[in-house]
Amino acid sequence: MFSELRPHLVELRKRLGLSVLSVFIAFIIAFFFHEAILAWITAPLNEALDQVAHLSKKAADGMVTTHQVGGAFFVALKVSFFAGLLGALPFILYQIWLFVAPGLYSNEKKMILPFVIGGSIMFFVGVLFAYYVVTPFGFQFLITFGSFLYTPLINIEDYVGFFTKIMMGFGIAFELPVFAYFLALLGLVTDKTLKDFFKYAVLIIFVVAALLTPPDVLTQLLMAAPLVLLYGLSILIVRVVNPHVEDEGEEADEDEKTAQSTH
Repeated sequence: MFSELRPHLVELRKRLGLSVLSVFIAFIIAFFFHEAILAWITAPLNEALDQVAHLSKKAADGMVTTHQVGGAFFVALKVSFFAGLLGALPFILYQIWLFVAPGLYSNEKKMILPFVIGGSIMFFVGVLFAYYVVTPFGFQFLITFGSFLYTPLINIEDYVGFFTKIMMGFGIAFELPVFAYFLALLGLVTDKTLKDFFKYAVLIIFVVAALLTPPDVLTQLLMAAPLVLLYGLSILIVRVVNPHVEDEGEEADEDEKTAQSTH
């Protein structure tokens, strides 16, 4: 059994190695621009602090700080790694496709460009949605709350970790229609499968939103609402790609239920 798995493990190690190498190269390039990247990352936080400063004199003293001797250096590494991961994403998706491609039919292998391009676009759409829609509301609410009593001193290390967690969470979540499309293309799911799982999916979506967003209802809804819509979009996509076809037994059961309901 191990001999059968060994070629797949070797191939997996190769794809993982190339993916890690691409992230490392992108990380080195991003490190030379870490100041500009950090300015982009902290822009929503600075806007929230400025907004709060207009509401409270005490909040005007709010600032971004570091609690470590090498805090600035480690933050530069974190933001460079985050940017490197985003930059290497198309290549990582390409490696994922090359790993699963040997098990696909020739017509399915032609979907490599839609998978790489579509997956990359949806991930970046999720990141931009989180950056321009979610974080302004979330950060402003969290920082404004209690600002009349406390001076906001934001630890930059914690903020960068929190920010990247939200961005990655939204990016991965927005991949849902892409993965649904290719699962349907492989015949693994149908529109009926997704419909039957809908109520469970909504529960999972709200749990994930609670884990990946700040602890306020508004931000959680800003994540959960588009995910529910994306799930609905996934159902429509799967219906086109691999619609459910009822067999004769299912049709008979449906007719029987209809007849019983009429009586």
